Order: sequence, then C-alpha cells, then structure tokens
Amino acid sequence: MMRVIEIFASRQGEGLWTGEPSAFVRLGGCHLHCRFCDTPYAAWNCEPGEQLTVDEIVERVVALQQPHVVITGGEPLLFPETIALTERFEALALKITVETSGTVEQPVRAHLMSISPKLSNSTPNRATDPSVTDVIIQRHEENRKNLDVTASYIERYNYQLKFVVDTPNDLPEIELFLQHIQKITAKITPDRVLLMPQGVTLDTLTEREHWLRPYAESRGYMFCQRMQIFWYGNQRGS
Repeated sequence: MMRVIEIFASRQGEGLWTGEPSAFVRLGGCHLHCRFCDTPYAAWNCEPGEQLTVDEIVERVVALQQPHVVITGGEPLLFPETIALTERFEALALKITVETSGTVEQPVRAHLMSISPKLSNSTPNRATDPSVTDVIIQRHEENRKNLDVTASYIERYNYQLKFVVDTPNDLPEIELFLQHIQKITAKITPDRVLLMPQGVTLDTLTEREHWLRPYAESRGYMFCQRMQIFWYGNQRGS
C-alpha cells in the first residue's frame, strides 16, 4: 500500500518537458522540511491521503488517458513500492518523470529523473515558522543533500538538475555544488542545469526572472519558470 495524496491530470509546469499533458501521482511523506515547500500537505504537514495498492494507482492513472506520468511528493523515492509502480507504468508505454531531491536511491524506471537538490535557502527557521524546532532543523540539514546519490542518478538516467533560487546570494552555492558533483561524474552538462525562481505569485516569479534568466543563460544553464503558477495560479491539482 502507498499513501497517495492526489492523482490528477494537468500539464507539466516545470523543466525540460514543460507543457506536456500529464497525469500526476502525488505520494505523501518527506524526510525534509523545506522552508518554502509548496506542497506541505504532501510532505511534513502530511494529510492522511488514501492508502492505495499499485494496481489501484495504475487504474486511476490509466483512466486519465495521459501519455506522461509524473511521480512526485513529498519525496516519492522514500517508498520501495515506487519501484513496482514505475515498472507498471513502463509496461503500459507511459513516459515517466520522477521528481526527487536526489537524496534517496531507488532503482526505479524513469525517462526523466527530475532532481532538485536543496540549498541552504531551504532550511526552515523560526522567524517564518514558529513551530520549527532544533530537531527539525538538524534533521533537514543532515538529509537535504547527498552528492553520491545525485551523481548516481545523473550517471544512470536522462536527468535534469533543478535548483530553487531565492536571491542572488544562492548562486555561488549552486556553483560550488556543481563543482563537487563534477568531481564524481563527468556526465553532468550545463544544459541540464535548471535555475528556477522561488515563489508562488506572478509578481515574485517575474521579478526574480529579471536577474535569474540572464545569469542562467550566461552560464549555459536553462532558466526554468514555474509555468503552472502563470497558467492556474497557486492552487492544488494544477
């Protein structure tokens, strides 16, 4: 059984396959506590969701009649059942994206591994969330990155490496992260590095695009806008 928060049809709003009609499977649970998490209801403030079997999930996805399935969370690779789920989708000739922080390794089937390493800007703090404790902060810091796992995914899959950027101060940390990854794998290339502005409003995303897009293009990276916000606003199931 798997905890499923929602299954819905929409368009992929981020990354290399932006605009593709897709079925989204959002699994519940995450070992991180990102300050700007846009799906806390599926992560650390997790709703009960539904307990579904792999067969039940596949049946609901097939009913949506989409050519592409996105498995997301939370952190979908926390769960061993995700392996069988991706195998079933592959057998049905569906194109598969798995969205992950790149910190938990599972031998899933995926046509695109969407890896989103968490920078220090993701660390929760009491100024923005009084419920945050020292234990939560420590656990997040211990788990928010795993260079070996990220490099392994880069080696074995078609991938994109998507960084959430809050301010220009984040950019040196991204460059340092990439330098460390390049010491482990030579497969990483600039055109697979995506820089995405943090934000859930059009004004914030547009303002950050003004300085982030030129920087990304100057480095040979891809600027990645959050198009689902432009299309649908900041709402669930979109």
